[in-house]
Amino acid sequence: MSEEVPDRPPQSGLVRALSVPRNATIGVAAGVALAVAAYLARVFEIFGPFAGTREYPVLGPEGWFLVLAFVLATSTALLVASVLTVVEAVRLARDL
Repeated sequence: MSEEVPDRPPQSGLVRALSVPRNATIGVAAGVALAVAAYLARVFEIFGPFAGTREYPVLGPEGWFLVLAFVLATSTALLVASVLTVVEAVRLARDL
C-alpha cells in the first residue's frame, strides 16, 4: 500500500460549466432587491400602518426588521442561485 493520495481533477471546470459565479451574483441581486423592498414597505408603512402592537426589545422595530431583511436576502439569494444552477445542470445534461 502506498501513502500517496491520488490526484483529483480540478473542480473549477464544473463551477465554470454550471455558471455558479453568475448564478450567485444574480441570486444576491434578487435577494437584496427583495429585502430592501420588504424593509422599506414595512418601516415606512407604504401599505398602511401595521394593525398589531408589539414591543421590540433592544433593537427597536427598525433593527429587528433589518435583521429579518438580512435573513430574507440571504435565503432568497441561496434559493435563486440554487435554482439557476440546477437549471444549468439540467440543460447541460440534456446536451450530452
